[in-house]
Amino acid sequence: MVWSALFGFLLGSGLATAASRPNLVIFLADDAGWGDHGVTGNPDARTPHIDSLARDGVSLNWFFVQPVCAPTRAEFLTGRYHPRSGVRGVSTGQERMDLGEKTLADAFKAAGYTTGIFGKWHNGSQWPYHPNARGFDEFYGYTSGHWGEYFDPPLERNGRMERARGYIVDVCTDAALEFISRNRERPFLCYVPFTTPHSPWAVPDQYWQRYRDRTITRRATLPGQENLDHTRCALAMMENLDDNVGRVLGRLDELGLKENTIVVYFSDNGPNSWRWNGGMKGRKGGTDDGGVRSPLFIRWPKQLPAGHVVPQPAGAIDLLPTLTALAGIPRVGERPLDGRDLTPLLRRQTMDWPERTLFTHWAGRTSARTSRHRLDVAGQLFDMLTDPGQTRDIAAEQPEIARQLRAAVAAWRMEMFGAKEDSPPGNAVDPRPIPVGYREFPVTMLPARDGEPRGGVRRSSSAPNSSYFVNWTNREGHMVWEIEVKTTGDYQVVIDYTCPEPDAGATIELAFKGERLSGRVAPGWDPPLYTNQDTLPRPPAESPMKEFRPLALGVIRLEAGRGPLVLRALEIPGRTVMDMRRVTLTLQ
Repeated sequence: MVWSALFGFLLGSGLATAASRPNLVIFLADDAGWGDHGVTGNPDARTPHIDSLARDGVSLNWFFVQPVCAPTRAEFLTGRYHPRSGVRGVSTGQERMDLGEKTLADAFKAAGYTTGIFGKWHNGSQWPYHPNARGFDEFYGYTSGHWGEYFDPPLERNGRMERARGYIVDVCTDAALEFISRNRERPFLCYVPFTTPHSPWAVPDQYWQRYRDRTITRRATLPGQENLDHTRCALAMMENLDDNVGRVLGRLDELGLKENTIVVYFSDNGPNSWRWNGGMKGRKGGTDDGGVRSPLFIRWPKQLPAGHVVPQPAGAIDLLPTLTALAGIPRVGERPLDGRDLTPLLRRQTMDWPERTLFTHWAGRTSARTSRHRLDVAGQLFDMLTDPGQTRDIAAEQPEIARQLRAAVAAWRMEMFGAKEDSPPGNAVDPRPIPVGYREFPVTMLPARDGEPRGGVRRSSSAPNSSYFVNWTNREGHMVWEIEVKTTGDYQVVIDYTCPEPDAGATIELAFKGERLSGRVAPGWDPPLYTNQDTLPRPPAESPMKEFRPLALGVIRLEAGRGPLVLRALEIPGRTVMDMRRVTLTLQ
């Protein structure tokens, strides 16, 4: 007991040694709603391992994130509202955190931790926006908002693409397990941002068979909008995700690391389809409670009280100050935080906890939440304790509360955006240039999602994240990436392409600031679209995928400076030039 007390004192005072500091494992579900868990009251959900974190740790009953993926991730990583960090969208470069931001991983790495991320990043693809530049020693996964291949997916390992074998959640968890085992003798931060239950609706068949004919007993708040097969598939994905949480928890037990490892679980937004969510209004993309309430469980045996439920509202912005405080390490960076250290609440310490207002923002819409009320985007006021479905506007009955919250929203928006009104992000390419040519990270991938199609070229789907360029049928068609070359030098160029055999032979040219490199699209390579990936039909906004082949175009000289990198066709002997997924530039 003496050593336990001393350990707690050292952690609380920030004086813990590297040997005594706790490990940190963070699970982040993608598009899991508050109601997708057994512990939150859904009997259709099989999530025993996640539920155990609530039983053995602390639960935050009113925990709020943002309506979509990248903003939540930026807030969790920085402790700051996402507009401050430059994140205003989920693709086409709008998801990047400004380079002046410091992350949770930066803090833990500076304190001597080994850091790794295994799964979905979604806050910038190219160095220095890349996770390896934001405090993570190791990265295995994908940097985009979602990935179109869930079985045998192509994934990135520290800047290089490789083909995995298996289901994407399983293989990323495999990498996390290996990381934990390899670093068991030193303090580590292991971040596991899962891919699911984000669409496409694809899950290993053994999970689907358990749900495909299952009667759903808990229905959506708006049952007429619920697609029951989508609900069944989401629950099947959640069971697979839960099994992978269980694999990690089991590994911590096997290695004797359970007692000194902080484990965190939450989701990045509300459910991605209409399904049961505790009667709350809204879903992913919306700023009401149903779109932004997430479970949050934090387990640290003997340090945090098991089964404790925190009633005060909190948000993703609170995780950085809380986790650094629990671990006894300082944060890095000078920018002020929006989040609060929740440690006193987690430890059930007696203290005054001031009332606070949390803000939700997406697509030009802002909502405010206190411990009791929500002011929605239309200025309506709801008592969330008696009316979680937000069915009765009480602004006329509580005019002073409504006035105060409307003034708070106006002040928050002015602080975030200034006099310029924020506009919905859409899919316009972010005007910030893509950096190219860092010696410490010589590979720069330029995916289709970050480029701009012109002259009739278009994306393979309306959702850019996992898309590729198609309809390249004439010499007016071309594509542009606005880049900023950091190092003058020679760059190897590789293009990921497909092309029907009869159309092979087009001459293409890559140009930047007067330098040009040309080559032929050959040989033909026209693989079929994957037909065995999806459990349910893919949403129209998401691309059907196929196997792309690398085309080594040659070496181009790039001079330092900013400008458009343009890929165009000089000769087109067939009907089309090619479908193109990615240009990769490697500094020689």
